[in-house]
Amino acid sequence: MKKTLEQLIKALPDCSVLEPSIPKNQFVAIDLSRDSDVLNHIDVSSSQILAAYIDDYIAEKKARYAYGGYMEVRNIYQRSTYFKNNMPSNERYIHLGLDIWAPSETSIFTPLDATLHSFKNNINFGDYGPTIILRHEIEGTGFYTLYGHLSLESLAHLEIGQTFKQGEQIGALGDASVNGDYPPHLHFQIMADIQDYFGDYPGVSSKQDFEFYKQNCLDPSFLLGLE
Repeated sequence: MKKTLEQLIKALPDCSVLEPSIPKNQFVAIDLSRDSDVLNHIDVSSSQILAAYIDDYIAEKKARYAYGGYMEVRNIYQRSTYFKNNMPSNERYIHLGLDIWAPSETSIFTPLDATLHSFKNNINFGDYGPTIILRHEIEGTGFYTLYGHLSLESLAHLEIGQTFKQGEQIGALGDASVNGDYPPHLHFQIMADIQDYFGDYPGVSSKQDFEFYKQNCLDPSFLLGLE
């Protein structure tokens, strides 16, 4: 019986999108959901205030990086009309990727051998900013990974179809001036099917579309070993 993509990814050794030598105990999980009591008492519309909260949390936990957010229901996106719709049921607030909160200019690496599918600077307020999408293949099964909130320089010398070896640097994180006005972080997402998207793919879902995206966007923890 042919293995599913989830089974294939789970069978891989843990991979990394940051320096592979960083031990897992330097990562701490963070809750940025609408159920977080702390976030309900700070202005999450301010990238500076949110960054201060995340930095303080990382320091308190004696870690270097924070991560989380897969399928997390968030209020953060209410500040941007990009995620709203005339129909309340279409408003997008369910996060589809895994965020890794790290300083700007942090190097980002491909977790697997890859071919560059597409790239784009998504400039809507609250959007990804500079974005790279890679295609991978495991045992004949193809899938895609997205890297959002990168620096502008990350896109400077890319060519569609170029290849990367596992562990090769593909870019670096951008700051709030280019990354959609967020604290510096990587939005990392796995898609079984890229559909017709180019340099972009929804990273936040509405409740109405959630079942489709839940099936198409796998848990990145399976690949990175951050659980």
